[in-house]
Amino acid sequence: MTAGPGLWITLEGGDGSGKTTQSELLASWLGAQGSTVLRTREPGGSDVGTLIRDIVLHHRGDIAPRAEALLYAADRAHHVATVVRPALERGEVVIQDRYLDSSVAYQGAGRVLDATEVRDLSLWATEGALPNLTVLLDLDPVEARRRLDADDKPFDRLEAEREEFHARVRAAYLALAEAEPDRFLVVDAALPASEIAERVRARVAPLL
Repeated sequence: MTAGPGLWITLEGGDGSGKTTQSELLASWLGAQGSTVLRTREPGGSDVGTLIRDIVLHHRGDIAPRAEALLYAADRAHHVATVVRPALERGEVVIQDRYLDSSVAYQGAGRVLDATEVRDLSLWATEGALPNLTVLLDLDPVEARRRLDADDKPFDRLEAEREEFHARVRAAYLALAEAEPDRFLVVDAALPASEIAERVRARVAPLL
């Protein structure tokens, strides 16, 4: 359950799917509606999270899959307790880049851990907190890689994984969305950014 009178929206999808762009567009629109908006991300949405982000995304060398899942859960526990819940209790709209669905997709399907165990770990870490709406930006991994290559910047540990890894991640995301249609909005991330933003706004407006 979410905490407080605010609204909690998470954005999910593979790397290169346009989450940052859509987060910015949604925040601008909500601000124009008079909402107080907090934009945040996982990992790295808190001081502790910034340290954990550096480990999980930029550590040179292997991290055991279960250790990786626990690090993400630790970030999530602190982030929800110190950033997300207080903002929701203040009545703000929280727009968040990635949440527990990322762990189920990346550490569950990608690293081939038990997806239910990964999800349960995150729910325990956050005392069962789930967003009001999760926007899944669905994109073919080949197109996502083309976008990342065009950005011409170093890949982090997850971006550098093989295509098979990212295909498993995409399939897991779509399965999550199918299982929770009331929480998820799935949008084709290959559409123009303005059209994606329009579809997101149409889903968010009744929640305000």
